[in-house]
Amino acid sequence: MIKVNDISQGSPEWFKAKAGVPSASSFDKILTTKGDPSKQAQKYMYQLAGEAITGVKEEGFQSADMTRGIEMEDEARRLYEVARSVDVETVGMCYPDEGKSILCSPDGLVGEEGGIEIKCPKMATHVEYLLSGKMPTIYIQQVQGSMYVTGRMWWDFISYYPGMKPLIVRIVRDNLFMKMLEIELGKFCVGLAETIKKIS
Repeated sequence: MIKVNDISQGSPEWFKAKAGVPSASSFDKILTTKGDPSKQAQKYMYQLAGEAITGVKEEGFQSADMTRGIEMEDEARRLYEVARSVDVETVGMCYPDEGKSILCSPDGLVGEEGGIEIKCPKMATHVEYLLSGKMPTIYIQQVQGSMYVTGRMWWDFISYYPGMKPLIVRIVRDNLFMKMLEIELGKFCVGLAETIKKIS
């Protein structure tokens, strides 16, 4: 795994580095939770092809809630460190190898085997997460994808809202899903390269 520590997440340099590269946060656009091809794959491929040509990362819509969540991330990370008695390493992004054909931007790496994904949702959503006691299925591709990119064995999903107890759920590596992810990512990256070549 290649860790890029000298680029701050959210910076112009970070967005530039992400342009045109499939990221774990969008792996749900490549395959479903069952490992089938996603109906969003072609549109996502076209977006990445455009980014690769222009070198510009097309930023998605960011609501006030999303901005607030980003601002609370450091607070949630510190709480996690205290709760689990660990040190969290923050990095700009990770690649599986020198090819840098895919990436993830983890909210933190823990030791040699773990990582974390932090969500700071609305109050009602956080209560819903607490009552369910598990990670929502909508984050499966992102969390398993982050483990795929980094080669790590577990990932802690954290839901945080100030003044309430956090939800911390450990997700372990799903080797069957990894195989399905590898197949779909392989096909997607080949298609992306072909698309870029056609429009260059």
